[in-house]
Amino acid sequence: MPFESDDVVVRRLDADCWELVEPLVYRGKRDRFVVPAGFPTDFATVPRVVVWLVPRFGRYTAAAILHDWLVTAGITSGVVTGREADGVFRRVLRESGVPVLRRWLMWCAVRWAALGDPVRGHGWWRSAPGVVGISVLAAPVVLPPAVLIAVSLTVYGLAEAAVGVLTGRPAEDAGSMRT
Repeated sequence: MPFESDDVVVRRLDADCWELVEPLVYRGKRDRFVVPAGFPTDFATVPRVVVWLVPRFGRYTAAAILHDWLVTAGITSGVVTGREADGVFRRVLRESGVPVLRRWLMWCAVRWAALGDPVRGHGWWRSAPGVVGISVLAAPVVLPPAVLIAVSLTVYGLAEAAVGVLTGRPAEDAGSMRT
């Protein structure tokens, strides 16, 4: 186990965000990182249309929290670059026993996210061949269900809004299915 404890102890801040109650300590062969208590996280930042493939938490939860810290405080403090943070994430996913396909898809997703970030995006083009290759291979499996889910969520959102108008209660108060 790459983390000093099997437990991730968090407290809910709001519907989407949590904070660590206890530090999360990663100890690898070459690296040691300490994510401090009080650090906020949303676990794995996964678009709603693909949570069927990669839920927001699982075997990779601690790795996702570490990655959140690396791409914020880790980059700011000069501990890692954005590209290194994503590489550490992939390595920690492997060390945590995340299956190879899911691990590479998750790495690909964080590299795509880095592309639009001026700090994390530095050096993105060195990863581009792998990111594009994985994306092309994954598209036939990921895109059809994601498109169907996006359409379904849109229809559901419209229905929920209509019911909210009819009942005089905004959708958030009417039991929204937000994730």
